[in-house]
Amino acid sequence: MTINFSRKLAYASRWFPSYAWQRLTRRPPHGIVHLIFALADHFEPGFVPGDGQARASYDEQERRLERWCREYPKLASRWLDHERRPFVHTYFYPAEQYDKCLIDRLTEHCRAGWGEIEIHLHHGTRAPDTVENTRDTVAGFRDLLASEHGCLSYLDGVGPPRYAFVHGNFALANSRGGRGCGVDSEMKILADTGCYVDMTLPANVFNPAQTGKINSLYECALPLEQRAPHRRGHDLRRGQPAQVFPIIVQGPLLLDFSAADLPWRLGVENSALTGPNPPSLRRLHLWKRAAICVRGRPDWLFIKLHCHSMDPRQDAAVLGEGVRQFLRELVEGGQERKEILHFVTAREMVNIILAACDGREGDPGQYREYRLKRLSPTTFVSRRSGTSEVALKG
Repeated sequence: MTINFSRKLAYASRWFPSYAWQRLTRRPPHGIVHLIFALADHFEPGFVPGDGQARASYDEQERRLERWCREYPKLASRWLDHERRPFVHTYFYPAEQYDKCLIDRLTEHCRAGWGEIEIHLHHGTRAPDTVENTRDTVAGFRDLLASEHGCLSYLDGVGPPRYAFVHGNFALANSRGGRGCGVDSEMKILADTGCYVDMTLPANVFNPAQTGKINSLYECALPLEQRAPHRRGHDLRRGQPAQVFPIIVQGPLLLDFSAADLPWRLGVENSALTGPNPPSLRRLHLWKRAAICVRGRPDWLFIKLHCHSMDPRQDAAVLGEGVRQFLRELVEGGQERKEILHFVTAREMVNIILAACDGREGDPGQYREYRLKRLSPTTFVSRRSGTSEVALKG
């Protein structure tokens, strides 16, 4: 037990130096700030709490998905951002759990304006995966999403399909020492198959996959063939176009002194929306304090969160009164807090990041379709106005 505790403490200590330095050097921007929100939903209809290898029955998966597609629009349609868009999810669907009928239904939901589908992968859980199988699984799922379902995007509207990625169990590029992956060169595989961003991090603070680099938008600084090349990175900067893909978009990771019930206890903000820790204005303060931005563009703050909306234990965090109250307070109080809100998908967030790197000015919302473009239309019907708002992607 002592060895295990010492090991966990060593994992947690990786990011403490970066955290301390950021608290000393990062300051919130003065004046109006643009808050750009993306929610990476690790979307697993077959999820069974407490057993990562099991799968819920197909009837239960259908029931969960239908309930989600029915109830989420009711919750989110009233509270719109600066461009009159709702708070959307990006549905990172597990490649190893592909089912055509389920994804067809989720695609309908997305085309109604409630998000986009990207790629999630669990592998190497029982034994280390291989390079060949990883490449075939990712590329095969990519092609199914693009050709069978009209999902994914294209750089400047042409070429092969591009995708965003989240790694199951946070073990990106074999960063958990062989557990939950097994493929050191995974980042190179992602790059070769069209991945433009990874949104896996942050992990649990005691997870060996957690990097020392935190609260950042960056390019991998180590060769992509190496294990966990995202351990080191070059921050994305205004006026310096991104060169190495996939870029890494991290969510906030901070110590939370306001969450503890007792003064000598300490909480951790790790971007996860969970039943015990739903979104709130208190957490918003921490997300803003992380100050995740393209360097030189401090007034565009990127807040990437994550959730598991198909986990029955997290229902309150994604469909409960807490998230309804948060959206109401977020939207209604934005002007007083000098915030301009933008609710985006993973793809749209990366487009805005790329625009910032290219030195673009003005309202970041105008760059949702900057480089990575969808080829099918998305329509959101505002319940407030009763009118359709159509965005042609591509």
